Parts: sequence; C-alpha cells; structure tokens
Amino acid sequence: MCSPYPPPPDRSAELRRRFAEEARSGRPDLSALCLLVSAAADRTLDEAGLDAAQAELDRLAGQLPFRPGGPHAWAAALRDLLGERYGFRGAPADYRRLDSSLLHEVLRRRRGLPILLSVLWMEVARRAGAPVYGVALPGHFVVGFGPQDEQVLADPFAGGRVLTGTDAELLVAGATGAPLHPSMLTPADPLDVVQRVLNNIRAWAAARPERSDVSLWAVELSLLLPSHPARLRYERAQLLVQRGDFVTGAVELEAYAEVVAAVDEAAAEQVRGQAHAARAMLN
Repeated sequence: MCSPYPPPPDRSAELRRRFAEEARSGRPDLSALCLLVSAAADRTLDEAGLDAAQAELDRLAGQLPFRPGGPHAWAAALRDLLGERYGFRGAPADYRRLDSSLLHEVLRRRRGLPILLSVLWMEVARRAGAPVYGVALPGHFVVGFGPQDEQVLADPFAGGRVLTGTDAELLVAGATGAPLHPSMLTPADPLDVVQRVLNNIRAWAAARPERSDVSLWAVELSLLLPSHPARLRYERAQLLVQRGDFVTGAVELEAYAEVVAAVDEAAAEQVRGQAHAARAMLN
C-alpha cells in the first residue's frame, strides 16, 4: 500500500475541530482520538469507516471470556484472542510504514507499532471490563493489567506475550542502557499516548522530506492537545516556509520569537532572522 494522503481542507478542518473537542473533554476517548488521527492521514477513511473501526473493536471485545479472573488471566485472555487467534503483532518492517501508526490500518493489517497495538489491546480490553492501561516504557510501549502491587505486563508487539520482571528490565536496558525504575511502570495518560503516536508519525515524516504534508498535519494536531511543547510552534512555522507559505511561516516565526525572547534574547534574534529570510523568499 502506498502511504495515505490527507483529506481536502474542509474535511481536515472538521476533523481537527472534533479532535480538539475530544482532547479537551473531561474523559478523552483514546480510540476516538486515534481514529481521528487516522482520518487526518487518510482521505479514504470516511464516517462509515470510522464507525466500522469502532464496531470492530466492539466485536473483538465481545469475544473475550466474561471476567476471566485477575490481571494475569486478563493478560492471557487478550494474548489468546488478539495475538494467537487473530494474529495481531509487530515486526521490524512495521517501523518503516506510516500505516503502522494508524489505528484503522492496524485493525485491517493486524500489524503495527508497539504503541498502536497497545491501543488496540487497551480498547478491546476496556470494552470487556478489564483493569487495563498503557505503560510507556522507554523505547517500547506495553500494556498493564491490575493495580501496581499486582501488575501484569503484556507486550502486544510480541503477540501479547506476558512479561516477567526480567523481560521488562531487558526491554528498558535495551532501549536506554539504564535499569528499570518503578516510575516507568505507572499508567500512561491517554493524551500522552496520543502525543506519542503523533511523535512517531512526525519521526516517520521527518525521514521523508517529500512528505512534509504529513509532518504539518501531525504537528497541527499536536498543537491542539491541551498540553504540548512550545517548540512545536517553531516546527510548524518551519514547515510552512518549507512548503512555500512564506508569509504565514514568517508571522509564526515572529510570534515564536516573542515567546523565546522572555528567556533567551539571542535565540529569539536568530528566529527573527529566519522570519526575515522567509519574507525575502517572496522577492
């Protein structure tokens, strides 16, 4: 499959409005937010497609045993259903595909990045009543079941393999070279999960300059989250200039320079210089 392309401006604006509304609601719906990211990426994903993806999550949840037991039993039930019966898992090649970060495509292909497979695990388990949450280990997202003192971890990228304490330590050591710290095992906030999904998409696009369209919409969705790094405004301004929107990019750079000036005047002056250079490109 070729990499998807964003929908036309009117549709994109409506999707962003809905994304911002959901992100700022009292209890943001993780599957809804991830599917809105999918729709922002793929112009072929219409309302019927969004509804079908939610219905598929419901269908999968309906095939889980009724309250199988404690955290370990829930983890095993998800592994048996999603990993073994349906074959959801990841492979190294999935890191090179944009659709590995899009929930509707993960549902279709049964392949994806660790965080998207974890979203799938969480959303199916949550619908079935499991005590489930995401765990953002450094470099590798997994799923947790149960309270901290009874926590069971599973790795959806490995088909839902239930992790021992040693497994988790090896994952962290492989990613960071540092030991596992208990703070790494706390439940991830849904909005942090969405931000991490968007970060992955931006990283994919950054390696492909011809897909600056993907970089732009991913940054713009990130800016709609209630909490986001201020530097994303600078990244958006640079992308606008790169894509030929010199005036808007220059205005954004100048606005960012005013923010930076409060803490680093030298850096602010450098950004103003970039704004001046962007305006000069109009000549």
